[in-house]
Amino acid sequence: MQPSQSAQFNAVRIAQKEIALFFSSPIAYLFIGAFVGLTLFIFFWAEAFFSRNIADVRPMFEWMPILLIFLSATLTMKLWSEERRSGTIEYVHTLSVPLWHFVLGKFLGCLALLAIALVITLPLPITVSFLGELDWGPVISGYLAVLLLGSAYIAIGLAISARSDNQIVSLITACVIGGLFYFIGTAAITDFFSHEGAEFLRQLGTGARFDDITRGVIDVRDLVYYVSLTLVFLALNTYFLEQERWAKNDNKANTQSSHHKTWQLVTGLLVVNLLTANVWLSQLPQLRLDTTAGKQYSISEATESYLAQLQEPMLIRGYFSNKTHPLLAPLVPQVKDLLQEYEVVADGRVRVEFIDPQMHPELEEEANTQFGIKPMPFQVADRYQASIVSSYFNILVQYGDEHQVLGFRDLIEVNARAESDVEVLLRNPEHDITRAIKTVLQNYQSGGNLFDTVKQTLTFNAYVSANDKLPEQLQTLKQGIEKHLNDVQAKSYDKLAVNFIEPEAEGGKVATQIAEDYGFEPMATSFFSDQTFYFYLTLAGEDQIVQIPLDDFSDASFERNLDAAIKRFASGFTKNLALVKPASAPSYGYGMPSSSFRELERMLGSELNIINEDLTDGSVSGEADILMLVAPKSLDEKQLFAVDQFLMKGGTVIAATSPYSINLAGGSLNMTSVDSGLTDWLAHHGLNIENSLVMDATNAAFPIPVTRNVGGFQLQEMRMLDYPYFADIRDGLNQDNLITSELPQLTMAWSSPITLAENKGNVTFTKLIESSDKAWTSSSLDVMPQLNAQGEASYLSEGDTAKQLMGVMAQGKFTSYFADKSSPLLGAKESNSQSDASADNVENESENSEAQSDTQFDVSSVIKHAPDSARIILFSSNDFVQDQVLQLTAGVSQSDYLNSLQLMMNAVDWSLEDRALMSIRARGNFNRTLPPMEHDQQLIWEYGNYALAFALLMGLALSDRQRRKRKQREYLTWISQ
Repeated sequence: MQPSQSAQFNAVRIAQKEIALFFSSPIAYLFIGAFVGLTLFIFFWAEAFFSRNIADVRPMFEWMPILLIFLSATLTMKLWSEERRSGTIEYVHTLSVPLWHFVLGKFLGCLALLAIALVITLPLPITVSFLGELDWGPVISGYLAVLLLGSAYIAIGLAISARSDNQIVSLITACVIGGLFYFIGTAAITDFFSHEGAEFLRQLGTGARFDDITRGVIDVRDLVYYVSLTLVFLALNTYFLEQERWAKNDNKANTQSSHHKTWQLVTGLLVVNLLTANVWLSQLPQLRLDTTAGKQYSISEATESYLAQLQEPMLIRGYFSNKTHPLLAPLVPQVKDLLQEYEVVADGRVRVEFIDPQMHPELEEEANTQFGIKPMPFQVADRYQASIVSSYFNILVQYGDEHQVLGFRDLIEVNARAESDVEVLLRNPEHDITRAIKTVLQNYQSGGNLFDTVKQTLTFNAYVSANDKLPEQLQTLKQGIEKHLNDVQAKSYDKLAVNFIEPEAEGGKVATQIAEDYGFEPMATSFFSDQTFYFYLTLAGEDQIVQIPLDDFSDASFERNLDAAIKRFASGFTKNLALVKPASAPSYGYGMPSSSFRELERMLGSELNIINEDLTDGSVSGEADILMLVAPKSLDEKQLFAVDQFLMKGGTVIAATSPYSINLAGGSLNMTSVDSGLTDWLAHHGLNIENSLVMDATNAAFPIPVTRNVGGFQLQEMRMLDYPYFADIRDGLNQDNLITSELPQLTMAWSSPITLAENKGNVTFTKLIESSDKAWTSSSLDVMPQLNAQGEASYLSEGDTAKQLMGVMAQGKFTSYFADKSSPLLGAKESNSQSDASADNVENESENSEAQSDTQFDVSSVIKHAPDSARIILFSSNDFVQDQVLQLTAGVSQSDYLNSLQLMMNAVDWSLEDRALMSIRARGNFNRTLPPMEHDQQLIWEYGNYALAFALLMGLALSDRQRRKRKQREYLTWISQ
């Protein structure tokens, strides 16, 4: 037998012997029972799994670094001490088997016991996977982290046991040393050091590296650290035993001295080399595996595509103070690791720097004055005092003369279940940083030639009548357009073709064609004018046609709108979104105003230019790439005409509207009827919103304060009640459309059902959001939570239950709502003229009209149908993205609910075909929520885990008993033979 095979065989036999000894006494069952029981208790009680409402198992690993210290010390305290007590240590020393075989065997036996204990906890993540969408990557890496950390603590315990004859002394010493390795990297120690010193101590501690692995990132440096720690203490264990053997053979000191020195040298070199390997690896680029779904902590292809567009070096500078809030300090190395990945992926196009502004006054002054970066005051408290610390947690992205700053409010997500129970995580760092890179890149590119980033040939078609048919002002405008187009064409690198076409030529053949293709009808200056003409301007690419509006029929207006149209075909420009929303109602007392949409505007504004549009002039800004209507109210005919014609020009209209709206003022829920002005227009296009509210048995909870009398004291607590008006959407999200496929869950608050009209010609409908089949509708406006005598929510379904449609997309060749009507713009002008005429005589009216024509020129027509690219995206709720509602749908956590905001952003990006960031937007830490459950269901899942763990432990005991009986029978058979 080869030496290596012999060592392996010996170690395995010793490990089997140790395992058998474990299970022949209560030690194994006490260890496994304590480990599993404490794990389940911490998961369901200490970390409040169901209250936390996130489908992950990270709470199971939160306490492992501390728990394993005591359990591993208890497991190993008697392994060598018992050998001495029973006298078998003398037998070990006299055998020809090397001592390290025994050390390895005992270590493997303990590690096997830990592995068995971990296997019994497997029903826990399996349970979570049944309840919600569990990411198995961090689960697997978490179990790996427990094995690695456990192996290090076991090795420490074995080494201490080899030096002590007393089990209690061994237990206490192993706990102290294991505790030192853990606490050296905690905030209790690192807060006394600078940022660099604190990071060094965190890398020495067992807890910080453990947290990195449990979040789903397996770094080679972390693996080497734990393996090194294990090997160091196993080597020390062997050395301690060898020293004991030397003491028993001190009469041969002269002959053994060289052997002793060799052992000391080999052990010392091994320890030094293992420690040096960690220092050396810390200087190398990251070698790691991201096990999370969607590679949450790795650079995505979307980010790489933006970095590839850089033409000159980009600076990314992190401003992090050495002394900051304890909850933010562990996030700094995570941000640094990610930014260093940007530097590696960019291959020289990105320079990353990290500075502490308070240590560099000149850089702090630059940050304050040039970039507007200010320190944020944090309240820091310890056992001795509370103080205010002003510290930096910012990232600067600078490209050329453009820059973007991210603060901790942009990067951090806080989940607060109670005042003393706050979880702080990086929300979605890659998305936030890449979004900033995209913004500065687009702003920088917009300052150059527009055609630098146009990848296709564009065709400008001007469907304009001959000069003798045009009003004088349009003749002048036509000349200005031709001149400007010649200038643009000269700078277009032959990417722009210009055509002026007379629609009336050749018997009106072109006029008939553009009426059929684009709905272009003859224009007029008034109802009663006999002079009709054409003046339509379009810009066409390979698969898109954009109509160029004329806001005020001036040269400046045309130049501005032409640039906006070219940008739609170019890459690297920030798009413009026209937003129509109600004016915020005044707040009562202190707090945000009701019907506010600040969070939606903030998220939209982070990636788009927001144009606050009121539509009162009867048109949408010519610079708008997309139109969004949020909770519109009482749109008049001119405003509706603006929406209709924007759609007819091939635009996309995103609407969040319903016949009802909630009022949260005064701490009560009041549902009121709302006339959006869109009802008939939507119905004309086949989208009917019913005058009722969707109620779903599968719903999200509603937080309500409840006062309880406890021992004469009035205590107020937040109780989560079933609330059918908060439909919890999971299976009802369309998985074939990117608008909804990336969302793990959606809460639709106070939504109305949508019905679709059949046979709408060339319009196709795509269902995006549907309730469960347990939903029903109600026309009651009493939406206050209904409580029974026990203080529980009580709702009964009304009528038949079925799936209800709450989000839909319509696309195709829409027919204008005003196709058979005159333009409201001309109608308004004529009605004004007629009212003036009734007050004055006809001669005065004529003089006033002529005078007015010198300063105001009105031309209008109705585009009767849209091209195939036109879209309506409808969500049937006024309130599901309202600020106060976002807080309510977040439940007891004191953070905003982001999924509904992400839905709106996805709709915008999908419509603009700018989908690079959609793949990483849904990577937030708090997205994987649990489905709504009754309290009884929660108890069944919780106690079911306890029962299953107990059953597996009993099964293990029975299996071991059968094994021992089988061994006994084999032994008796051997004796009888």
